[in-house]
Amino acid sequence: MAGQLLSKSKILSGWQCHKRLWLELHEPDKAIETPSMRRAFAIGHEVGRVVTQLFPDGILIGPEDPDELPDLDAALDETRERLAGPGPLTLFEATLQYGGVLVRCDVLVRDALGDIRLVEVKASTKVKPVNYIDCAVQTWVLAGAGLHPVRVELAHIDNQFVYAGNGDYAGLFAFEDLTDRVAPMLENVPDWVHLYQEVIAGPMPPIEVGPQCRNPFDCPFLAHCRPEDPPYPTRLLPGGGKAVWQLLADGVEDIRDIPPGRLTSEIQERVRRVTAAGQAELRPDAAALLGTLGWPRYFLDFETVSFPVPVWAGTRPYQALPFQWSCHVQRESGELRHREWLAEGDGPPMREFAETVIDALGDTGPVFVYTGFEARILKELADRFVDLAGPLSAIGSRLVDLHPVARASYYHPDMLGSWSIKKVLPTIAPDLDYAGLGDVQEGGAASEAFLGLMDPETSAERRETLRADLLRYCKLDTEALVRLRDFLAGAS
Repeated sequence: MAGQLLSKSKILSGWQCHKRLWLELHEPDKAIETPSMRRAFAIGHEVGRVVTQLFPDGILIGPEDPDELPDLDAALDETRERLAGPGPLTLFEATLQYGGVLVRCDVLVRDALGDIRLVEVKASTKVKPVNYIDCAVQTWVLAGAGLHPVRVELAHIDNQFVYAGNGDYAGLFAFEDLTDRVAPMLENVPDWVHLYQEVIAGPMPPIEVGPQCRNPFDCPFLAHCRPEDPPYPTRLLPGGGKAVWQLLADGVEDIRDIPPGRLTSEIQERVRRVTAAGQAELRPDAAALLGTLGWPRYFLDFETVSFPVPVWAGTRPYQALPFQWSCHVQRESGELRHREWLAEGDGPPMREFAETVIDALGDTGPVFVYTGFEARILKELADRFVDLAGPLSAIGSRLVDLHPVARASYYHPDMLGSWSIKKVLPTIAPDLDYAGLGDVQEGGAASEAFLGLMDPETSAERRETLRADLLRYCKLDTEALVRLRDFLAGAS
């Protein structure tokens, strides 16, 4: 395998982890693509599509469908032919090869003077260390091919951009000049190429699972590399950090085997102690707090969707925009009722969302939530709809966050270091089971389902299924809050 042609992405894989690079070339079938990885790819494609609008004279090299693999030989030939012509030129996915490395450049611009500008496009909202490596590799290949960029830029999403509507995305991207940062790195690229070719040609590197598995990207080989977990994995201690990696390096893989006194974090020590004892711990503090709250009691959950490229006027990139709520209402008599609302998916839902929430939550009584997410959404809605700011702010003042209450007062060994509602619920109400739901069992899937409702090509049958799955999921979230509050308060 010596002399194996490397792509830019393979070099970045090697920079993250030699073992990842080796597996990508030798055992690619071991990779597992997670839903979050698929969402990241889809976001990248969408952002790449929009950036081309800012260069209206650009020419795409290769297929228009981003999911279709390009014919690299044809792409190399077309790029060469385009660059051989005279005058200004803008290419998307310009494909070049030099020194055993192949790159496809997001945007390559040649102006009337013949000066070359390289633009790498990212869906992130800031420059990251890996971006310098990325741009250095491309710049080195371009220079080797006889093209010497006078300016190297990273175009990333400006999360302060507010979409005015009508398809006008001028200002969506911030263009950062990386030329001076990249220049001194160019002399290192040949060493990287030589090193990674040696990695590919040799045996699989004996690299253990570690922080590099999720930095700068989640590795698709993590499940393959990770040995079978013990019942209570040390790696799942809350907060992680150096203490956890040191324990693993010392061969302590099960929380029950951590020596007393080894952990300095109070919460990690509590998890160790409870897990070693094998019994749940419920402190009385929660009951004292929750017993002081009056009636009626509301249990509230929101679902949101966010777009890297805004689709509704007045919204920002990656802004969490609410499209669904569920609310259980508990009376002092014991009566429990459920209310819910879900947008149709054919327009901006925020106004109707806000109005229906105000109507559902009345004027008095605690509103239980889990984490501060709902508080943030209510604040943003109040800022957006000034005429509704009063009642929305009043609801915000009634919120009672059960997450810190649970975290401070309750732990069960089966929660495995997590206080997410999906980890807590099976330990207090095993009859409520997220696994029994349809395709929507977590927030990311809820967002994907709503995108399906927005898609005019979604069939009526599929749309009905998506709506049913969304309603069941959000309803279970607030039913879980009812059960959790009663449990923490010591109710039967």
